[in-house]
Amino acid sequence: MDNKGFISIEYLFALFIIIIIACGMLFFSQASLSSSFNIEDSISHRIILDNVANQISQVNSNGIGYSKIIQLPSDRGYYELTVNKNKLTIEYNNKKGETMLPLVNVDAKYKLISGRSYMITKTDEGIVIT
Repeated sequence: MDNKGFISIEYLFALFIIIIIACGMLFFSQASLSSSFNIEDSISHRIILDNVANQISQVNSNGIGYSKIIQLPSDRGYYELTVNKNKLTIEYNNKKGETMLPLVNVDAKYKLISGRSYMITKTDEGIVIT
């Protein structure tokens, strides 16, 4: 402003540029936060998938009659785990993740739901989940 109270063109132009930069940084920050929340959600479900696969492999590596009880956590919302032959699949929020179960003999297809407990047992026929 000059001594008469008028705003100069340079001042308005600089203010306009500062507003544009601030809006761009706000958009970038929002996108980064959204991405990090999405990654956290994916990683937490991937950890659940790997944990269940590890439990099934532990039961499989022990002798016939060995069993283990697992509790699927429910604090990450609703999800379903599907055990089919040598593949373990998790489905949640229209997303899907898979892992292989090497050397595991599962003849039936099992569906495991979040928040429930299951017993994994090794029998003569293979792995049974109840």
